[in-house]
Amino acid sequence: MNPNTFPTKGNLILAKNSLTLARQGYELMDKKRNILIKELMSLIDEAKGIQSEIDVTFTAAYKALQKANIELGINYVQDIAMAVPIDDRVRIKTRSIMGTEIPLVEHEEMPLNLTYAYYSTRESLDEARYHFEKVKLLSVKLSMVENSAYRLANSIKRTQKRANALKNITIPPLRNPYQKYYEFSGGKGPGGIYKT
Repeated sequence: MNPNTFPTKGNLILAKNSLTLARQGYELMDKKRNILIKELMSLIDEAKGIQSEIDVTFTAAYKALQKANIELGINYVQDIAMAVPIDDRVRIKTRSIMGTEIPLVEHEEMPLNLTYAYYSTRESLDEARYHFEKVKLLSVKLSMVENSAYRLANSIKRTQKRANALKNITIPPLRNPYQKYYEFSGGKGPGGIYKT
């Protein structure tokens, strides 16, 4: 509210309405921030679980790959790896949490179709392929969770800035007009302004 405004009952009512609106805005921003933080914490827990599972699966996959390289030869395994088709079954959709767009990554699971002959390879190669397929699925999940967490963190930061602006910049000046009106009316309140 303009500090040069005349202390009338109408202006006092306007200031009161502005203060009420600013306080409601602050409460809503605070609730939004709390909801986003709760969602972020659940995503962080989920990401930790997926990351530990990926670590275990990567270790198993590389051990199997190392065994396949020893049994079949690095060049032969590399030739087989080049024959694996590109996976384009990933679809990305979005959902909204308190106005923040969160990605939903969907991956169509299909049975493992091997692109190499059984008679010319060993079981270690099949095992490596199985583990790397599992790593791919876990990586898709982890990318979705981490991207969601990053977007939520940015949204929390913006919401916190807005809430702080309301609390520290907008609301304090709106409290002062009350004092101005009461001082002008001789401490009689808004009705004392017009009395003679």
